[in-house]
Amino acid sequence: MIYLFLAQGFEEIEALAVVDILRRAEVQVETVSITDNQVVFGAHGIPVIAERILPAIDFDDAEMFILPGGLPGSLHLDACEELRQGIRQLYETGKTLAAICAAPMVFGHMGLLKGLKATCYPGCEGHLEGATYTGALVEQDGQFITGKGPAAAFEFAYAIVEHLGGADKVKALREGMIYNEVKGC
Repeated sequence: MIYLFLAQGFEEIEALAVVDILRRAEVQVETVSITDNQVVFGAHGIPVIAERILPAIDFDDAEMFILPGGLPGSLHLDACEELRQGIRQLYETGKTLAAICAAPMVFGHMGLLKGLKATCYPGCEGHLEGATYTGALVEQDGQFITGKGPAAAFEFAYAIVEHLGGADKVKALREGMIYNEVKGC
């Protein structure tokens, strides 16, 4: 199972576009509130009902964690000790960890990005402790996928789909969503 974590103040487009694209690709992904409430408000006041609450998930059955950005959402993710324990467990077992916008700070503060290339929202690069900031829309290095910010949400999701299902799956998905026409490809 892939889990996408929601904290009060998360960036809505980075969470919901990613979940939407993954589900279009038939990837099993569930949203998880790190609060004690299933209703989590995004940075722009949009309430989202998470499918699970953090204590109810089993880290052993997780294939990947995804952290959407936004402020103060990323700060809440960073302060959640139970989530950090799960991240550490996935990291130590070589599973994929993905974050976009300000959320890569969680991995940076944990010291997990040392020696790797990563991207994040401009101005947050100081939190990528030990990483080489690239400024790319999406960066994949080792077991990490990082995205730059809201406008990178589709590319970030497509990178996750490609990681899980290959380039052909992403190509078909882009065509079905008419993404190539928007991008001028």
